[in-house]
Amino acid sequence: MSDCDFKAEYAKSGRASCKACKSSIAKSSLRLAIMVQVPNWFHSNCFWKRAKVLSQTDIDGFDSLRWEDQEAIKGHIGGGGGGSSSSKGGSAASPLSDYSVEYAKSSQSGCRGCGNKIGKNEVRVSKKDYDSMKAKMYGPVALWHHVQCFVDARDDLEFTSDMDPTSIVGFKKLKKEDQEMLIGKLGKPTAKKRKTSNSTEASGGKKAKKEETEEEKKLRLQSKDLWNIRDNLEKEVSNDALKGLLEYNGQALATGESRLLDAVSDCMLFGPLEPCPECGGQLKYRGDAYYCTGNVTEWTKCQHNTQDPKRKAFKVPKEYHDVAFLKGFKFKKRSRVFPAVTASGSSQVLSSSSAAKPLSGMRFVIGKTTESKEQLTRVIVGMGGKVVNQCDQRTMAVISTQKEAEKKSKLMKEAKAADVHVVSEQFLSAAAKGGAVLLVQTHSLCPWGSDPISRVEDVVEGASCSKSASKSLKSQREEAYFTKSIPDKVKMTVKGGAAVDPDSGLENVAHVLEEKGTPFNAVLGLVDIARGTNSYYKLQILEADKGSPFWVFRAWGRVGTTIGGSKAEKFLSKENAKEKFYEVYADKTGNDWQQHKLGFVKQPNKFYPLDIDYGADDDEVKSLSKCGANSRLSLPVQDLIKLIFDIESMKKAMVEFEIDLKKMPLGKLSKKQIEDAYKVLTELTELIRNEGSATSFLDASNRFYTLIPHDFGMKKPPMLDTEEVVKVGSALCTDCLTVVQSKIDMLDNLLDIEVAYSLLKGGDQNGSKDPVDVHYEKLKTDIKPMDKSSEEYLRLKEYVKKTHAATHNTYDLDVEEIFTVARDGEAKRFRPFRDLHNRQLLWHGSRTTNYAGILSQGLRIAPPEAPVTGYMFGKGLYFADMVSKSANYCRATKTDPTGLLLLCDVALGNMHELKAAEYVQKLPKGKHSTKGCGMTTPEPSTFYTNNDGVVYPIGEGTEADIGQSSLLYNEYIVYDQSQVQIKYMLKVKFGFKW
Repeated sequence: MSDCDFKAEYAKSGRASCKACKSSIAKSSLRLAIMVQVPNWFHSNCFWKRAKVLSQTDIDGFDSLRWEDQEAIKGHIGGGGGGSSSSKGGSAASPLSDYSVEYAKSSQSGCRGCGNKIGKNEVRVSKKDYDSMKAKMYGPVALWHHVQCFVDARDDLEFTSDMDPTSIVGFKKLKKEDQEMLIGKLGKPTAKKRKTSNSTEASGGKKAKKEETEEEKKLRLQSKDLWNIRDNLEKEVSNDALKGLLEYNGQALATGESRLLDAVSDCMLFGPLEPCPECGGQLKYRGDAYYCTGNVTEWTKCQHNTQDPKRKAFKVPKEYHDVAFLKGFKFKKRSRVFPAVTASGSSQVLSSSSAAKPLSGMRFVIGKTTESKEQLTRVIVGMGGKVVNQCDQRTMAVISTQKEAEKKSKLMKEAKAADVHVVSEQFLSAAAKGGAVLLVQTHSLCPWGSDPISRVEDVVEGASCSKSASKSLKSQREEAYFTKSIPDKVKMTVKGGAAVDPDSGLENVAHVLEEKGTPFNAVLGLVDIARGTNSYYKLQILEADKGSPFWVFRAWGRVGTTIGGSKAEKFLSKENAKEKFYEVYADKTGNDWQQHKLGFVKQPNKFYPLDIDYGADDDEVKSLSKCGANSRLSLPVQDLIKLIFDIESMKKAMVEFEIDLKKMPLGKLSKKQIEDAYKVLTELTELIRNEGSATSFLDASNRFYTLIPHDFGMKKPPMLDTEEVVKVGSALCTDCLTVVQSKIDMLDNLLDIEVAYSLLKGGDQNGSKDPVDVHYEKLKTDIKPMDKSSEEYLRLKEYVKKTHAATHNTYDLDVEEIFTVARDGEAKRFRPFRDLHNRQLLWHGSRTTNYAGILSQGLRIAPPEAPVTGYMFGKGLYFADMVSKSANYCRATKTDPTGLLLLCDVALGNMHELKAAEYVQKLPKGKHSTKGCGMTTPEPSTFYTNNDGVVYPIGEGTEADIGQSSLLYNEYIVYDQSQVQIKYMLKVKFGFKW
């Protein structure tokens, strides 16, 4: 699928009608399309009134047109809005035909610059928009501005200084004083002496015929030869004979007369194509190269392309010699000529990002440094960064010295106010090896600094110039066009073992047909990043609740948008409905429905079934927010149970992960499918470490997004690739696994949400107990609120206060409640480790949505399917002695400021001490745990030890006597769940400062 905004071809039939004049487009006549998911076709003349094309490379199929049609299109390009090289006023006047000025007819229109209304009879200026979704569908849209707003945005609106305001459409209709005002604001055109061109004759200014270049001559002759063959084939050779010629020459059959003619013409002129060297598939010409149409795996299309494919001689079998043209054909070896404007000479590199340098998308301010500002600027720019003079919230860091950081200079005050880190010059040499975002924190010279990841995202997303910002806003509006009417929640009515799709309109009169415990229901997904595909297909048989009618219901479309459709086909017999269901399922998946449970085999370019459980109606899962009136639990415990079983919080977490809640409602994705997704992420981490091919990343990404449906709206699904990997020599960037790690976190959370949701199902069948009490009992954990005046409560509050890290200064923590926690069976499991030395009371933080899983099943080590990436010291249970380090994992926000923290008795024993990430699969002999040694540690002199020998590392953060470390704070890891006993849970409120 081409990414071009436009398409050109000769009409294959006379059925299509022009979107502008509504009359039919004659067969074989040139037609042009504006691409809006599907082509909107126009007559050639009508097209130029609706579109503005800047280059022939924007038109898919341009190079396959006849030469005279290519030349005609080139004559139009750049004019837009009906302009052409032959327009009145000539090409010099064409750009101004897109601008107009007038008196506002009412006060209803809004200024596209400031957003405010433009008053009636006020002078307003516009530029035609050809690119928005509305413009593509209905024609150019005038973007009106106040005069001053237009002047301020003239660069973005491409009104250059050599343009004459008096030539703007409507200028002459203005009052004299308004004409003078407009000229005064926009200025008279600068006197740019135009170069004398051989295209203009000195005598009368008429255009002379442009001299043909050598390349154009070759392309013209090539086009003539190609179309000569094609025209002869169309006149004299039947479609069956065309297929025979392709088969005889070892080529895959094309579908449709036009494609058959194209394929045979290409073979006869240049020679039949050898199979793809990467997958053995058929190559096909597509504008700028020959692309493989085969598949590397059943999930992913081959990405091979070349401008110089291997070929062989074209042969005509004797039985075709009854056609004079074929009998007299003599093959002469030649290579296809490609226009220089499209020649690439190398295969495309697939990627989700254009950033390829260590500091891409980052801004820096240079303060007082030992190296000169000019030298540092060259280094930063060379690494993809940008040097700015003003420090604000978009700045990644200020580069300076420790001495300067300690002064209260103007720059340091600006950095502190914007919460921007100040880093040393050594940061740049370290960042050259990758991991710039993380290194900002480790090289910080000051106690302040917000999350640097948010700052690099702000720079990239906000863009560095208003033009790209406006483009971003425009794409958001286009996406809204296809997403604004999507409901936030889809009510699924479960009848017959599966949910009746609400789009069928039959949920009140029919149920899903079920036989031998298997409902006739399938939810299918197809993701192809290379083509931008993110599709779903739903299929089910519905049986009337009363009577005998049956329906085969189908729904399809793009995930997260309104693009798509549905169809309910009625049948009088069950057998006929089943036959149709089998037929559609086989067509969409390439598998037999009756055999799919024995083992589904993914087929190329076909859908894959999602294991989504619609077995329980959402009505069974009741919100606890209004329950508790009959509860026997204390109010603090009631509130805690309501918090950890809050359905809305679970939904928010899924939306944050871009999960498609329409196709995968809360709690419906099976554990098996989540485990399968873990395996794909494991593959991806291996690909990153082994520098796998782009095609391998594409294949794994396609599988992951199919297994876990994501809502990307109109955007292409991003590749889970190595584009974030920056390598210098053999050094691997620590940012390279950021994307994969975010997906690991997502699956970890989905598993806990799945546990919480399964606990919410059912409940007390006879209704004798309050739902809050029922769900409390399901946790199999004794939870009691502590006395706020007790010595232990006050000690734990002090632990919170003293171990809040200096660099985690964007929020304060207010302790609202502390609970004692005793999980059933955990004390018994912990008993063998009670006598192990070095037991400490340590912090563990997680989202509130994870605590139903944590309390009911305990803290769990990542499953075997999960990749090793992201676990700095291997798969284990991670703890901290600084409260804010764990609090960061609560993922609290200003709108949801409540978090839950655990304090656990952790039997550490002999610790394997490390200062940098090292994946631990097996501890060294005699070691019981791992300690990641941070540069800041709680002050040991104020530690407390209880009667059971457990150390509470309560103390203000102080510099650790360990030398240099890649960690800011300590981490403790155990690899056996039995070494952990949960003792306390703290309910805290995050007080965000900004």
